[in-house]
Amino acid sequence: MSSAPLGKSVRYQSTNTYETLNTLTNETKNVWIVFHGIGYLSKYFLKYFDELNPTENYIIAPQAPSKYYLGSEYKHVGASWLTKENTETEIQNNLNYLNSILAEEVIPAHCNVIVFGYSQGVSMAARWVARSKFDCQQLVLYAGGIPHELNASDFQHLGNSTRITIIIGNQDKYLTDEVLANEREKSKAVFKGRAKELIFDGGHIVKKELLKSLIL
Repeated sequence: MSSAPLGKSVRYQSTNTYETLNTLTNETKNVWIVFHGIGYLSKYFLKYFDELNPTENYIIAPQAPSKYYLGSEYKHVGASWLTKENTETEIQNNLNYLNSILAEEVIPAHCNVIVFGYSQGVSMAARWVARSKFDCQQLVLYAGGIPHELNASDFQHLGNSTRITIIIGNQDKYLTDEVLANEREKSKAVFKGRAKELIFDGGHIVKKELLKSLIL
């Protein structure tokens, strides 16, 4: 059975926002690039990082482009990075957007760069690091899945000193035993045993104390 043909497409220039927390100075030690989960806006996702030392930590929070109303009252807005519809095109659009943020921010060479993805944000964070060959000191994948198309060669550009951490809640309702087993096999294949697994007591939530523990 043949699949439905794709619709026509056009190319155009688009504008999207992003949020930052604290100020990038010569005293900044860590620059975080943080990818929120589905249903978030970046300005609210930043609250999880507000207890980090503001002098030493600068946080950049990209905004997923596909916004929608949450619930039936049409009051609160959330956003999504990707869906199964035209996924490859949307990935490329997001990569172009993220690379534009990087060009705008100009991260100093002395800074420790932490790429952090939460939930759906894991898929976009991992794809950006892989496809744009972005080098970072830490890659943190928190409560999300590694994209199926990525493999070990996609992360060969990361130096041996790059720390890779996978964070899992032991009560996460989305992580069944089968899903967890598959993700562990995927991690082993993609990161060649380099990824450290960090398990915490809790569900599908961001815990601030875990973020503090990631700082070198």
